[in-house]
Amino acid sequence: MLRHSRDVQTVIYMVITTSLLIVQWRRDSWSPWLWALALFMGLAVAVMTHNHNHVRTWTVGWMNRLHDWWLTVFYGFPVFAWIPTHNKNHHKYNNREGDVTIWWRYSERNNAATLLTYPTISSWFQQRPIVKYLSHLRAKNPSEFRWCLSQYAVLALWIGAALWIDWRKALLYVVAPQQFALFTVLLLNYIQHVHADEESEWNHSRNFVGRLDNFLLLNNGFHTVHHEWPGLHWSLVAKKHEEIAHHIDPSLNEPSLVWALFRIYVLGLFVPSARTRNLRRERMAGRGS
Repeated sequence: MLRHSRDVQTVIYMVITTSLLIVQWRRDSWSPWLWALALFMGLAVAVMTHNHNHVRTWTVGWMNRLHDWWLTVFYGFPVFAWIPTHNKNHHKYNNREGDVTIWWRYSERNNAATLLTYPTISSWFQQRPIVKYLSHLRAKNPSEFRWCLSQYAVLALWIGAALWIDWRKALLYVVAPQQFALFTVLLLNYIQHVHADEESEWNHSRNFVGRLDNFLLLNNGFHTVHHEWPGLHWSLVAKKHEEIAHHIDPSLNEPSLVWALFRIYVLGLFVPSARTRNLRRERMAGRGS
């Protein structure tokens, strides 16, 4: 019933995420190691949510609906929201004017301050297309509108029940991983586009090509391919990246996400060469803008 066999990894991640919540909830003491793993799985859930909205995980409709609910409660936000903000907006404009997730809204800089404030700013501007999308569904597709509302209801019941049972554990084991997922997936979006050239055919996105990174995060590092072929299943993008990598500016093919974060935002404070090149500004300067 899985559409692609590699989504066995998705199912394994679902089992791990669910089991971590159960195990931690039943423990009498907090384990920093289990909690750290739960936070990482929150990020993995965010990536899985992204993948599921591009290519449905299951061949059976009702299983995809259940998958929507599971993702919603572990991601921390109704998963339909990816449709108006990501599928229909970010992929349409790809950091050009009109994209509600643009990285250059207030600054051309790339530092820790712009990185850490981006998720809040981006989240704020993403609310309008969500409301507009819901209004459209209410008028044109009432059944899908009700399905979207059901995701809000399931999420509210999930968090509400957890808080009622034990508010301390709920904040630690339910809400914290959700917020980590929501925050870090937007950090990823920022670093995948900051200082890239949104007008370029191939240099509009930054890639993280390390094998371990992409195994753990379901090939989320191959972002150029994803924008060019958004309907391509995540298991196939690594091979596609090999075919087009020579077109991409080498500075946009990073060997490691963790190293890139350390190099840019820590070493970059002291070593100018460790910082990112602003390909957008270079292009604009070349045009005399």
